[in-house]
Amino acid sequence: MTTVGYGDLVPHSSLAKILVCIYAFVGAALVGLILSNAADYIAEKQGILLVKALHMNDKFNTAEVLMDIDTNKVKYKFLTIVALLLVLIIAGIGFLFLVEGMEFLDAVYCVCATITTLGYGDKSFSSQEGRVFAILWILTGTVCLAQFFLYLAELYTERRQRALVKWVLNRNLTAGDLEAADLDHDEMVSAAEFILYKLKEMRKICQEDIVMLMEKFKALDVDHAGTLTLS
Repeated sequence: MTTVGYGDLVPHSSLAKILVCIYAFVGAALVGLILSNAADYIAEKQGILLVKALHMNDKFNTAEVLMDIDTNKVKYKFLTIVALLLVLIIAGIGFLFLVEGMEFLDAVYCVCATITTLGYGDKSFSSQEGRVFAILWILTGTVCLAQFFLYLAELYTERRQRALVKWVLNRNLTAGDLEAADLDHDEMVSAAEFILYKLKEMRKICQEDIVMLMEKFKALDVDHAGTLTLS
């Protein structure tokens, strides 16, 4: 279900092959989803502990720490999963080297082939103790690696988004910007129009979002006054 597939244990009968075909899609997807959510939850909680530990000796109040956690949540989750992944890789190499008796290079090779779910099958956990260890190690290791790439992509996207926001806020406003921001074409840009224009420029919302919300507003504005009241 982790898609490693060493090839030492395989289905032989027709019924077993049919069950494997079903399980390969359903089982792997469901188990992967559950374990990924669990890993995400653990990484988030560990990230919070990391931030609190970093600010332990600083004069920060709880609100500032929570704000820091919310602002850099992806970064802290990424750092946490990197630390956990390194621990798992070292543990896997150490077990194969000390318990399974592999050469160091073979142990590194086996860990890399397993944790990336390649599973060539030439090197694997072959002893009884090794397979007991592998049950938990492969589950956690493969999921952690998947989360590592997920957080890495999120971190890259977040940094690009922040760079775009910084550019939008710092660039000079032009006459073309004012014309584009004037949604009701009254030759004046209100605060709401300015905010909407800048949010669009930051790619936090799109024109389709604005159109849908305007349609909802018009449906609620039954007297066509351009405002909403309790009555």
